Amino acid sequence: MLAETPFRLALLAIFVPTVVIAFYHRLRAASSGERVSRKEEGYLFAAALRVAGLCVFIATGTYLANSQWVQRAPLPLPNWIRWMGAVVGGLAVVLAYWTLTNLGKNLTDTVYVRKAATLVTHGPYRWVRHPFYVMVGLLLLSVTLLTANWLIGASGLVVMTLLVIRTAKEEQMLIDRFGNAYRDYMATTGRFFPRHASRIGPQNLTRN
Repeated sequence: MLAETPFRLALLAIFVPTVVIAFYHRLRAASSGERVSRKEEGYLFAAALRVAGLCVFIATGTYLANSQWVQRAPLPLPNWIRWMGAVVGGLAVVLAYWTLTNLGKNLTDTVYVRKAATLVTHGPYRWVRHPFYVMVGLLLLSVTLLTANWLIGASGLVVMTLLVIRTAKEEQMLIDRFGNAYRDYMATTGRFFPRHASRIGPQNLTRN
């Protein structure tokens, strides 16, 4: 267990600020009082995504509390690769702050587009349409490497697979709301990876 202490401390230094940043912006977005519907996402799909996410959260919390409790699912990784997880996690924290600060009150945890939503094309949205999902992917990779746990890695892979599948529906709803403005935005930016520098001016966006 002592051998895991440095990795646990590194994970704690990543996990806590990420949760705090996300929680703050979720509360800020919810302060409008608008009811966020999950009907468009599909209740079964939404439940599956949240169950997978909960598995990652619980397993990560268990590792932080006592790494021996999750040692039945070890992932053999050399220490230098595990420490790469700390670097990736640091990038995830920075991206979480940058993304959510620019997204503001448009944030939701589903594909629902808020009534007062605006199109955001500045900050990280200048280069990719879904930087929040990129951040989630980096965070899940970081947690998997630092914990060296295949159960966390498998649950994280399920989460990312479901998010990628959900993205198509989310973008269709954004097209329905913003029309050609969003189509033009799609033409100049990549979904998860930069295509080239967007020339769209700093407007406001909607997305999670």
